[in-house]
Amino acid sequence: MNAAEIVKGVFSADARAIARAISKVENAEAESSEIMRAVFERSGNAMVIGITGSPGAGKSSLVDKLAMLYKEKGEKIGIIAVDPSSPFSGGAILGDRIRMSALGTDKNIFIRSMATRGNLGGLARATVDAVNILDAAGFQKVIVETVGVGQDEVEIVKAADVVVVVLVPGMGDDVQAIKAGIMEIGDLFVINKADRDGVLKTERELKMLLELTSRQDGWNPPIIKTIAVESKGIDELAEAISKYYEFQKKNENLQRRSAVAKWRLLELLREKLLQELLNKNGAKEKLDQLALEVAQKRIDPYSAVEKILR
Repeated sequence: MNAAEIVKGVFSADARAIARAISKVENAEAESSEIMRAVFERSGNAMVIGITGSPGAGKSSLVDKLAMLYKEKGEKIGIIAVDPSSPFSGGAILGDRIRMSALGTDKNIFIRSMATRGNLGGLARATVDAVNILDAAGFQKVIVETVGVGQDEVEIVKAADVVVVVLVPGMGDDVQAIKAGIMEIGDLFVINKADRDGVLKTERELKMLLELTSRQDGWNPPIIKTIAVESKGIDELAEAISKYYEFQKKNENLQRRSAVAKWRLLELLREKLLQELLNKNGAKEKLDQLALEVAQKRIDPYSAVEKILR
């Protein structure tokens, strides 16, 4: 399939074309720019929901139940699960998404695992492009579930309209992580596994932190208690997501959109400049040689980079 055929397939919601488009963007192939240029005009209609929080908080179960709820309402849902990368292959370690396998067989649900590729923020640059591809393919809801790595999780904002931060009771580290930066980006807070001890303490701590912070848009993030494995609280969560989305549309924040656009431009610029540099004659061989010298402690990394640039 060439770029034009892939784009045509994306617009007709063909699963193979969508998968191929995302792969080309993820691998930064030559046709990816052409695909994204075509896709950009058709994007901007889907509601993008970011699900973030500590590892083990039950994010996958929550995404699973939320997707089922939207599916029952007759909507098409795209799910992007950003997984930890293998430092050697660059692939997604949890790529099989076994827990979501029941959803994967539904024609109205598209699931894709993406590797963070060393990006500690939990979002590869390609994830934002993948969101746009699913958006252009006519998916009404796109859910992005991140790897969950503490305060660097703020990267989720760059892809989502609504950011849901998931916590579990009895994990003091959760609230500490929130203090460190997630607090500013959470539009909704979910206390999952709410049948555990310590749920009231976690809720109380959250409320105290929310009272100490004020948002520029005037929104007060609600706290929703869920037990995802039993499908409890999922309706309330969906309703809260919808409420914030409507609130956001009424108070259009061009500054936030502009900041996201600037980030995307810088990411693309970095990528293109790096590609150009490495495509120069002998640059890749030089990189391998200097990497060996750094490993042998014959040169420091900073001097090595200066040599490559020269």
